[in-house]
Amino acid sequence: MSGLNPNSPKPIIIRLHQKSRLLEIAFDDNTECLLSCEFLRVYSPSAEVRGHGAGQEVLQVGKEDVNITGIEPIGHYAVKLSFSDGHDTGLYSWDYLYDLAKNYEALWLEYIGKLEMAGITRKPPKENT
Repeated sequence: MSGLNPNSPKPIIIRLHQKSRLLEIAFDDNTECLLSCEFLRVYSPSAEVRGHGAGQEVLQVGKEDVNITGIEPIGHYAVKLSFSDGHDTGLYSWDYLYDLAKNYEALWLEYIGKLEMAGITRKPPKENT
C-alpha cells in the first residue's frame, strides 16, 4: 500500500450508512465505493492488525457484525475510524482508503482465503433492525 502522495485522489464524501454497515466514499477523481465496516476493520492500518513488519499481520476474526461508531478527521490527510468492538487505533490516510477502494475485490477474496486456510467459517452478519 502506498504512502502519502500529494497528487493522490482525495475523498470529497465520506458517509456512514450504519444500518447496512457500509462506508460510502467518493474521491475527487470520480472513484466511488462502498466499503463494509467489516472490511475496513480487518484491513485496519493499525499495528495491532498489521504488526510491526512483514509476516506479523494478525488475522482478524469474528468481525461480521462490527460497525463504525466514529469518524474523526486527522488533518487534511486521514480519518481515524472507531469501531463498535473498541478498536480505534488505525489512521486511514487518503492514499490507503483509495488503495482499499481500488483493490476491494482482491483484498476481500484474500481475507476470505486466509480465513479458510485457518479453518475459520465466516458467520453471516446479523440483520440490523
